[in-house]
Amino acid sequence: MTREKMDFDVIIVGGGPAGLSAAIRLAQLGEKNNKPLSICVLDKGAEVGSHILSGAVLDPRALQELIPDWKEKNAPLNTPVTKDEFILLTQKRSVKLPTPPQMHNAGNYIISLGLFCRWLAQQAESLGVNIFPQFAATAMIYEDNRVCGVITGDKGVNRQGEPTARFQAGMALYAKQTFLAEGCRGSLTKIVMEKYQLGQNKDPQTYGLGIKELWEIPVELHKPGHVSHTIGWPLDNATYGGSFVYHFDKNLLALGFVVGLDYQNPYLNPYEEFQRFKTHPSIAPLLQNSKRIAYGARALNEGGIQSIPKLTFPGGLLVGCAAGFVNVPKIKGIHNAMKSGIIAAESVFTDLQVSECTLYADNMKTSWVWKELYKVRNIRPALNWGLWPGLLYSAIDTYIFRGAAPWTFHNHADNKQTKPAAQCKKIDYPKHDNRITFDLMNSLFLANVQYEEDQPYHLKLENRQVAIDINLKIYASPETRYCPAGVYEILYNENNMPRLQINGGNCIHCKACDIKDPTQNITWTPSEGGSGPLYEIM
Repeated sequence: MTREKMDFDVIIVGGGPAGLSAAIRLAQLGEKNNKPLSICVLDKGAEVGSHILSGAVLDPRALQELIPDWKEKNAPLNTPVTKDEFILLTQKRSVKLPTPPQMHNAGNYIISLGLFCRWLAQQAESLGVNIFPQFAATAMIYEDNRVCGVITGDKGVNRQGEPTARFQAGMALYAKQTFLAEGCRGSLTKIVMEKYQLGQNKDPQTYGLGIKELWEIPVELHKPGHVSHTIGWPLDNATYGGSFVYHFDKNLLALGFVVGLDYQNPYLNPYEEFQRFKTHPSIAPLLQNSKRIAYGARALNEGGIQSIPKLTFPGGLLVGCAAGFVNVPKIKGIHNAMKSGIIAAESVFTDLQVSECTLYADNMKTSWVWKELYKVRNIRPALNWGLWPGLLYSAIDTYIFRGAAPWTFHNHADNKQTKPAAQCKKIDYPKHDNRITFDLMNSLFLANVQYEEDQPYHLKLENRQVAIDINLKIYASPETRYCPAGVYEILYNENNMPRLQINGGNCIHCKACDIKDPTQNITWTPSEGGSGPLYEIM
């Protein structure tokens, strides 16, 4: 196939905080040194921010370094944090716990990360950066084992792989350096990590699934700047997870629940755990006379410094959550993602022609990001022992060792933690009331999912029979529960023979299936550029 070809100095795959920060810093350096660069940012969403989802509380440290006059430029940081709460929930009660120092939010802001990324994109474009939404990067271009750019996906192809009337061939985009800033569990990042063995001698990455709703609540219940995090109920003591409750902007409440994807019981349903959480006596009153206006979900990195892969490969590098810079105890990753983008830009600017920019990894390891992550490296893996032993160790590590314990705990692969269904107890979830709790399809409507009806399946099964012989027979088809969008169903024919139905048009690009599938039989690939969820202020 003949593809249109374009050349750039730098291609950045992903229009999130890391990729946009890298683009801005590159453009700033080009302007300062009178060496203007051609920079291309690709984003698979319909527009920048439409696939972005986070809590989110922003530590503005990296933003201050990148754009010191962000206030004058009207960055959408409108709600400074005014109060922190850390709460243990039982089924009927809530107990306030001391807020760990990592979770103190003085000087931070509650934001919509989607709106923040749209603002960052405006700053980048004002510096001459080319930003192309609706373009999904689907393959790498190699020359002599070196990455030389990416190929974007074809548009207007039907399910049989045939061009339709709206066919548009993908482009071949070449660059001196390619930044992968795809976010958590990026598809090209997976390919590059395997090809160049970037995870060798590193712990497996471990993940959480974050599910979020946005509510408009009565003014008398709204507490602008109020931040609450909870642990405990409805999860059992062996399952990692918790909630966030953030009051921001005008009468908006960001409500979310995170479940570690290393949970063991295949009957656990993260979406239903979230719905059940909302019925708690300390949460339900906020929602009784409120209106739910948005829904979404996204996987997040939880492995910390032990799981950060080799950051560079011939012709490119990993930035942001593609590498995994989330500080789990701090419950933040945006500032670290931005800083990694800044450092990546500064590292490659001195020599865009370098075969592999090892300077980037060196500079990251001397940055405040590395120091921050090293201090908290043992807290998330300690919680694998269970809630109470994990909290006890976390207190000792924080207050006595101050992050300098002479040992490092390790992470495990999430998909290998699932137990056979025969060893586990089924979970009966309560019926939805359609006021505070809702069925999944009702929620999915609020994610504004859009797909061409006949586009190819982007969720790939390596072996369709494995979904029946292993996932169904041994694990009771956990994909029908961990997916927060109803993508996977087991259907039976007239002879009572089961098959796995994949409703690809429901997918909200959370990547949970790519992570949690017990046999790694499911591979998430990008859908046609511009499809998927259309988040407005998530």
